[in-house]
Amino acid sequence: MRERKHVEHDSGTDDRARGAGRGRLLMGVAWALLLLGLWVWGREVTDVRQGVSAPTTGDMAAVGRPFGVELPLALRPAGSARPQRVEIPALRVRAPVVARGLDARGAVDPPPYGRPGTVGWYAGGVRPGAPGTALLVGHVDTDTRPAVFYHLSGLKPGAEVRVVREDGTVAEFTVEDVQVFARDRFDARKAYGVRQSGRAELRLITCGGSFDRDSRTYTANVVVSAYLSGTGDGAGKRS
Repeated sequence: MRERKHVEHDSGTDDRARGAGRGRLLMGVAWALLLLGLWVWGREVTDVRQGVSAPTTGDMAAVGRPFGVELPLALRPAGSARPQRVEIPALRVRAPVVARGLDARGAVDPPPYGRPGTVGWYAGGVRPGAPGTALLVGHVDTDTRPAVFYHLSGLKPGAEVRVVREDGTVAEFTVEDVQVFARDRFDARKAYGVRQSGRAELRLITCGGSFDRDSRTYTANVVVSAYLSGTGDGAGKRS
């Protein structure tokens, strides 16, 4: 399901200020609901299903590997350097990554609302390329324009996600599936749990579904799952 930009057309400076304030508050609540329990499931969990079938309870939609399409083999974990930039060629995304922690409610604090082109990495969890599940979160839009993960739900299995790290290496991930979870039935284990023990995995997360103007929240969350399939360096050399 495609995300919709929610552009408000309030009249008057005071109304705009109040609307923006309410939007930021409720956006924070939405992120809290999305990432509640992250500290439990952000690390390795081994009793999670090994693949994706048709949408099940808790899913609004799921896009798995097309029949007959072979995905590359998983590469063993490749160190634990901190991420600096994420690149998604299929979406023309090239965004800086900033470390984020937990807020007062125990949920991951998303990137600053005023920096819609930035991706947040949960620094209390796994680093991209290390064993377990690394988490990258980004906004889908703002009150006026699309944000960094606006087209995230359009990714297809087999697409490449590149994470440039502080040591100059590039962790290359292959998208395994894309799922859209209804917010009121969000399953943290299914979203964050490691699919295969010992593998380096990545989750890209944003809002999805439709935008509820009454509650000023989205009705679902988009979760892209990927696994480490290669490494390289800043000069483009791959291994």
